[in-house]
Amino acid sequence: MAWRLSGTYLASCNCQLLCPCPVDSPPTGPDGQCRGTAVFQVREGNLDGTDLSGTAFALANLFPSNLTAGNWKFGVVIDESASDEQFQALERILQGDEGGPFGDFKPLFGEWLGAERGQVSFSDGDRPSASVGDSSVSFEPLDGPAGQTTVKNAMFGFAPEFRVGHAPGHSDLFGLEFDGVYGETADYEFASEQAEEAARGRG
Repeated sequence: MAWRLSGTYLASCNCQLLCPCPVDSPPTGPDGQCRGTAVFQVREGNLDGTDLSGTAFALANLFPSNLTAGNWKFGVVIDESASDEQFQALERILQGDEGGPFGDFKPLFGEWLGAERGQVSFSDGDRPSASVGDSSVSFEPLDGPAGQTTVKNAMFGFAPEFRVGHAPGHSDLFGLEFDGVYGETADYEFASEQAEEAARGRG
């Protein structure tokens, strides 16, 4: 079935600056793994007749090696304000059941940790912040001589170009506990019909 999501995201992980996952290199977290969260504000979205605008969700990940090696641990928290219909639609999309970019990720899952409800909030702007239950993260951009530092045309990314920086905060979603170091943020657009143009995904 056709679906589309667009809005803004903020991701954080325990890799050192800069996170190597977008270029499919081994993680640089303290234990040699990448533990991360990514929070998504949905400004516009739908799955067939289900309107997903105004919802929010978070992805929690553990990447034990470079991304294409697979064996990911991956779970989803959907904001408690979502209706049952919206929850089910987002769960199907994010688990990869509805195709598109998340369908491409599904073969890389080693353990699907499930989808659950929780309090998910997102504050947009030049320095966005987000929270999922008791876990929170804030973005501090890296500045260069011509403005904020960005990564463009990475092998893996939620957007074609994203701002990078520090993202301090603590997370323990699904027991994947870590302290945030690296962060990234951008506007995103995912769609079932545009898998190659949409995000290739990361944490």
